[in-house]
This record gives sequence, structure tokens and C-alpha cells, in this order.
Amino acid sequence: MRIGIGSDHLGFELKEKLKDYLAGRGYEVTDYGCPSTEHVDYPDIAFQVAGQVLSGNHPRAVLVCGTGNGMTIAANKVKGIRAALCHDPVSAERAGKSNDAQILCMGALIIDFEKAKEVVDLWLASEFQGGQSARKIAKIRQREESGELDSESPGFC
Repeated sequence: MRIGIGSDHLGFELKEKLKDYLAGRGYEVTDYGCPSTEHVDYPDIAFQVAGQVLSGNHPRAVLVCGTGNGMTIAANKVKGIRAALCHDPVSAERAGKSNDAQILCMGALIIDFEKAKEVVDLWLASEFQGGQSARKIAKIRQREESGELDSESPGFC
């Protein structure tokens, strides 16, 4: 499987370790930056990686920044992308099985390498289950496609 990976400067070191780890497990990994610990704006990397996933170049990708929040927010601004912030095995597995998340985001200031490996492994091993989750993902897609994403749109609760 081809996997895209990217980080900002705060996530650089964890990204490098994960890149080597994934390559060692037989994944074809494409690194979209950043190339060092010099400052870079996380949206630039998140948008690029999300675009590569959306275009089909990578079925899944991993993004790392300081907390993971920035990458998650930015990646989810790309229409059609579902990025999940996960720092524990349960969230990672559910992100794949229930949410069909194409992008896993993590925070290098939050998670250590050993736990990050576990999280990545569980997320990659999880297959979307469909069922009731498929209906929910379809609602998200429908809402996204309709353009009804403003604050005036009615809620359903």
C-alpha cells in the first residue's frame, strides 16, 4: 500500500521515525515534507497531502504537527477528506472502521514514537465496516456536496 506522510517543523522528528517504520513494514511511503525542523506552516503540508489522497495517489496518509489539531482541521477543509486525530489505539481503530478516515493525524508533543507505531498499525489494519457507519458517512458526503455548511443550515437534533 502507498502511504503519504507529512509534518510541520514540530512533527518532523516523529514523521521521520514513522516514515522509516512504515517503509520497514513494506509500505511505499511518500514524504511531502517538511524536510527539517525549520518553521513551516502546517496548512501547506496538510492541503498538499489531502490533495494527494483525494486524487487517489495514496489511499491513506499520516500527518503530524505539534498537537495534531492543526493538521486535522486543515486536512478536513479539503472537500471529500476525513482526517481523524488519534493518540490512542481505540480512537485509531474506530477512525478506520467507523469513520472511514483516510488521514490519521497525531501530535508529536502528545504521543511518543512507541505509542504512535501502535496507533498507526491499528488504523492501517482497520477496514471500514459499512453498516450503520456507511449511512453516517453518506450524510457527511451529502452535506458536503450540497454546500449547506453555513451556520444558517438546520440541525437535525
